[in-house]
Amino acid sequence: MPLKLIRADITKLSCDAIVNAANSTLLGGGGVDGAIHKAAGRGLLLECMKLGGCKPGQAKITGGYNLPCKYVIHTVGPKWRGGTHGEKETLQSCYREALRLAEENGCGSVAFPLISAGVYGYPKAQAFRVAVDAITEYLLTGDLLVYLVIFDSAAYQISEKLYGEIAAYIDDCYVERHSDTPAQQYSRLYDGESFPLAPSAPDVPCAAANPADDTDMFCDALKTCAAKQPVELEEALRRLDESFSEMLLRKIDEKGISDAACYKKANIDRKLFSKIRSNRLYKPSKPTALAFAVALELPLAETGELLQKAGFALSHSSKFDIIVEYFIRRGVYDIFRINEALFAFDQNLLGG
Repeated sequence: MPLKLIRADITKLSCDAIVNAANSTLLGGGGVDGAIHKAAGRGLLLECMKLGGCKPGQAKITGGYNLPCKYVIHTVGPKWRGGTHGEKETLQSCYREALRLAEENGCGSVAFPLISAGVYGYPKAQAFRVAVDAITEYLLTGDLLVYLVIFDSAAYQISEKLYGEIAAYIDDCYVERHSDTPAQQYSRLYDGESFPLAPSAPDVPCAAANPADDTDMFCDALKTCAAKQPVELEEALRRLDESFSEMLLRKIDEKGISDAACYKKANIDRKLFSKIRSNRLYKPSKPTALAFAVALELPLAETGELLQKAGFALSHSSKFDIIVEYFIRRGVYDIFRINEALFAFDQNLLGG
């Protein structure tokens, strides 16, 4: 199952379990903790009173009460003390223990807030990286649908340096888009590689200057074209080019990786991959096709070829496309780092 990064109110999210960034008493507090207790109602507090608290890095589970989820998993994150007091290890443990409890209790989906990134002072970018790393490590073998919930755009932002570099790249590409010819854009996008144009259609005889003198010839030509067309269409259909599914599976074999390694690295659900594998004519969405290109670490030209098989192309009229291109050109194929940037610019995400 994939990791989905979403912007939402975790108390309104419909899934099997949500994770509460609690304090050690488990009796409620500020931020996410207070919001979850308020939305769940007094029943949650009464159950938490029986649990005897919780130590940092550990997790305990209760019912969901008035929340639209079956369970609440409470975990206590570390307070930031400069990063030299085991904060990272404790935070990693929070995610691992919460995921373990979700799996042990038969959950199919679980939603996390960004633990310790509020009043506990853990730097947001670092807290986000720990969360993504811990969750993706679990997903290598686990089978949960995991949401990482960001409450609003101010709650998380990529580094100013990276944001500025991507913004500048977007600006440069938009300028080029307005000044370049389509051929120049295509050449730049594929690093100067040339691709043959489609062959011209065969000439069709037309009527002579005096139609009355050549009516029979013209009618015969039309009849010949009509007779040839079904035959040529059937032949063309028999010669269909390699499909998206076929190219994807070929690339997986060429890279020497397993199907599971590919779809997990692409942040794609196993069931969706099974549909792609079983249907040679399957047409994925553009984020799905690009996710596989990133997972396979394809250079830009091959990425464009894989997209073309799915009926898409990279365009400099799309911020989504430009941001993905930015990372591919730099050889960065970590799908979650790319998704961080896409999220920061309010774009669709790759994969799940």
